[in-house]
Amino acid sequence: MSRKSTLLPFYIVLLIARRLLAFSSAPKMALSTRRLVIVPGNGGGEVTRANWYGWAQRALADLPGIEEVQLENMPDPYTARESVWLPFMKDRLKCDASTVVIGHSSGAEAAMRFAESHRVAGLVLVSACVTDLGDANERASGYYNRPWRWTEIKANAGFVLQFGSADDPFIPWEEQQAVHEGIGSTLFAYKSEGHFMTPTFPRLREALRAQLLADGTASPAHVETSA
Repeated sequence: MSRKSTLLPFYIVLLIARRLLAFSSAPKMALSTRRLVIVPGNGGGEVTRANWYGWAQRALADLPGIEEVQLENMPDPYTARESVWLPFMKDRLKCDASTVVIGHSSGAEAAMRFAESHRVAGLVLVSACVTDLGDANERASGYYNRPWRWTEIKANAGFVLQFGSADDPFIPWEEQQAVHEGIGSTLFAYKSEGHFMTPTFPRLREALRAQLLADGTASPAHVETSA
């Protein structure tokens, strides 16, 4: 083999290596996230005026790479049946692999069940639980009538951020901890935020912004404790 024929592959390899290095050093957006969908808790009413939902729709709109933040009144708002909400999330809210689903309370359970069988860019779970807590209306929703498929949720969600508070008046801490252990979420643990029913939620914005600027991989499961 001639000297020329042996040097040609070397230059090709060098060119490829340089391009790979340039690509690896370029900023990356986690899982090509383009959309955020906020799934509220049950209870009815105009969701844009409930809790932090309307604030989040506005405050999250300028996050890196986000083209749309969607928030709509849900059908069957009081019972929040899985058989109604999950098709609505898929067909109306267009939750897909480019979507981060932000779910609060019943919306968190809907987000988890959705991710059992659908790819999503990520999940943000606020005040999530794993059982109906002995409540007949929660039992009728259908989310709690079978084991949670944690393995599928972890495989389908690019990342999982979770917010929980030890003084939640509706959901015991053990329930929130069970979600963390099942999914392997990044859990932001609070002591005095109750059921997160405040008009604003700056920490959610901070955590989500940091995640969207990450390199596309989920953080190892861990707990961050706050006051």
